[in-house]
Formats: sequence, C-alpha cells, structure tokens
Amino acid sequence: MMGTGERPRLCIFRSNRHIYVQIIDDTNQKSLCGLSSTGDKAFNKKNKTEVALEIGRRIGKLAIEKGITQVAFDRAGYKYHGRVKAVAEGAREAGLKF
Repeated sequence: MMGTGERPRLCIFRSNRHIYVQIIDDTNQKSLCGLSSTGDKAFNKKNKTEVALEIGRRIGKLAIEKGITQVAFDRAGYKYHGRVKAVAEGAREAGLKF
C-alpha cells in the first residue's frame, strides 16, 4: 500500500501493550505526524480498546490541523477488529475520510 501527497497512508502498529499510529507520505518518504500510547499517563487507567479509540481521535485531530483530510488506511495485516477498528473509528470521528 502506498500513500501519496494528496492521500497519505495512516499506518498502525500494535504491540501487546501499546498502539502506534503515523501518517506517512510515501512519495516524499516522510512521516507527516504520529502518535503512540507510550509515555502518556492518562492512558494507564483505561483498557487497550479505549486507548486505541483516543489515539484515533488524537491522530485525526492532528491530521486535520495539518490540512490532511483524506488518508489510505493501512492496517498492516491486522484484522479489522478490536483496537485496529477503534483507531479507525476514532479517526473518522475526528473528521478523517478513508
């Protein structure tokens, strides 16, 4: 999957404890913005799906602020279920289209 300048790629990586999300422009080989659940103490008391939903909302808001409205959703081979689905729903709530 490739992300272009007009439609960058929203890429997800999830580990057992954390979730990492970044928006990548593959034509210029740049990461436009990214977030993760590591280091934020507000996430300590939430379950992993709630954290993923909040990360999706935050990445969507950050992307909108940078002028990105459409992305290609790259789930990196993970099933569209659980935390991956929560990130997608959070990003859509924030206004991203994919």
